[in-house]
Amino acid sequence: MNIKAFQKTIWVYYLKHKRNLPWRRTRDPYRILVSEVMLQQTQVPRVIPKYKSFLKKFPTVKALAKAKVSDVLRVWQGLGYNRRALYLKRAAEYVVQNFGGKFPRDFKALTMLPGIGPATAGDLLVFAWNIPAIVIETNIRSVFIHFFFPGKDKVTDKEILPFIKQTVPKENPRDWYYALFDYGSFLKQTENPSRRSAHHVRQSKFEGSHRQKRAAILRIFLHKKIQRKNIEKEIKKQTGYDIQTIRNIVSALKKEGFM
Repeated sequence: MNIKAFQKTIWVYYLKHKRNLPWRRTRDPYRILVSEVMLQQTQVPRVIPKYKSFLKKFPTVKALAKAKVSDVLRVWQGLGYNRRALYLKRAAEYVVQNFGGKFPRDFKALTMLPGIGPATAGDLLVFAWNIPAIVIETNIRSVFIHFFFPGKDKVTDKEILPFIKQTVPKENPRDWYYALFDYGSFLKQTENPSRRSAHHVRQSKFEGSHRQKRAAILRIFLHKKIQRKNIEKEIKKQTGYDIQTIRNIVSALKKEGFM
């Protein structure tokens, strides 16, 4: 498929089916960062209510930087992958301490923020400031694999990147990437080409996993008042986990800054 035909297909679909999502109605890099971190490994319908409640509690980067870790984690509950909330708070602290509460419009500086990789830094440049950065994530992989690598497995990002660079417009990259996201979301409902990416990772089962045990123990700490001397007994009573597992998880959570 040639580039112009591809671009026309994406734009036509977007004009008819573009999604009206709350984070698309802001240019505030803080609010965009919150949405981007939440959307990592969590589907849009689950993110929308959490995004709204999170910003109601922490409306600015300074408010999040000042907040207690426990308060941030309480609001985050239900999204899973709690480490994302911790990184988000640390990123807010970094912006306040090093940039006076204003996000830098620089790719390298953005990747210095805790938990912010190249993809999220690119998203911030594109969606906050309409800068034509190169962004690649699951939905974008789906689109380019579908159109330019039909029937091919183990497609690498290195193979996809030249097509992204050729197609991203300088004048309106923000809407272009929104269009790619929406078309990628549509593809996932049918064939999900991202499974043919060399970087595709199947999400591990949550039920009965170590992640589930960590989440359960953290939830007890956040929502129940437990006397320090009775911590292990109370967790065992509520979860049924063995004492050694409880000790290991509690120790890890403390080291990582969750407690």
